[in-house]
Amino acid sequence: MKRLSQSPTDPAFVQNPYPFYDTARQYGDLVYWEDYGLIAAVSHRAVHTLLRDRRFGREAPPECAGIGPDHLAPWRAVEAQSMLELEPPRHTRLRSLVMRAFTSRAIAALSPSIEQLCHDLISAFPAEPFDLLPAYCTQIPVITICQLLGVPENMAPQLLNWSHAMVAMYQANRTRQTEDAAVKATQEFTAFLTDYIEKRRNNPRDDLITRLIAAEEDGDKLSRDELITTCILLLNAGHEATVHAIGNGVKTILTTATQAQVMTPGTLDGLIEELLRFDPPLHMFTRYAYEPVELFGHRFARGDQVALLLGAANRDPAVWPKPDHFDPLRKTSANTSFGGGLHFCVGAPLARLEMRLALTILFDRCPNLKFAENPAYSNSYHFHGLTGLRVAT
Repeated sequence: MKRLSQSPTDPAFVQNPYPFYDTARQYGDLVYWEDYGLIAAVSHRAVHTLLRDRRFGREAPPECAGIGPDHLAPWRAVEAQSMLELEPPRHTRLRSLVMRAFTSRAIAALSPSIEQLCHDLISAFPAEPFDLLPAYCTQIPVITICQLLGVPENMAPQLLNWSHAMVAMYQANRTRQTEDAAVKATQEFTAFLTDYIEKRRNNPRDDLITRLIAAEEDGDKLSRDELITTCILLLNAGHEATVHAIGNGVKTILTTATQAQVMTPGTLDGLIEELLRFDPPLHMFTRYAYEPVELFGHRFARGDQVALLLGAANRDPAVWPKPDHFDPLRKTSANTSFGGGLHFCVGAPLARLEMRLALTILFDRCPNLKFAENPAYSNSYHFHGLTGLRVAT
């Protein structure tokens, strides 16, 4: 197996990781990424297979689950209950509860409020150049997930601060300062939800938190810790990647001058899938092997961890001709941007709806939208999003 070195915090890689992925794929389905100390799946077929192979999973085998440093105990306690990190049967129970909020009917019912939110935000755009990320791309997902869960919208700025601090734990540039900020955010987030859930018990409403509380009271064995962690996960995952997806999408559309396709109903859904393929907001997931497995010429031992490079899979020329070319009319049906298998993103339909509405309304209301500065990507791998998106209307 070819061993490759590439720092995920190298400025050139941060701005454009795709040349490294292209190099890695030349050596086969798997390479050893020395900077992470992990085998990495870089072809579409390898990533697609490993996302769905039940001999691999997110949850570390007991003998591989390290205790970790004491100062991270509060953060680890929340992560230990996260649906994202669990496998059946615990994952099955939590996911079935959450999926009740993500039915096609429930998602469609959000359209009017998302449309109105988009229009309200655009009406508040300043006349001078401004950063579209905080003014628009960030607001749509976080306010929508607040509405879905039943969390007060005026908490959105604080929720964003907590979320950013917690998810920074997954970035390659993590430091002790990052860890301390994540622990503080976890403790404050947990305290807020503990109090808020008690208020919701006494004043139930038609929202996901109320339904999760009801499931707990109906004997579905949803513990208090699981309830709090599930709310944190949905608030964090419900906006973080979607913010990047909308921001990256605007950048790609402006760079390639494909605004017309955004306004064409017959091609809009295909455009959204191509945006997600071309420049996805998340570039890596990891899995553990649960038994000895031989795949793609390599024998995995139980406990081996493998990195699945979604960004590399989405640019595989074996699946897409001219994969580095953005084609809004491309028939994109197999991108890995939302993962796959048991852990396929439960919020994918909502994210797609938010992207469709946000981009369509934005370019309809602002047909002359243009860059005020060249956008740059944030040093936050394995996330892939912009530091800012300064535009003029």
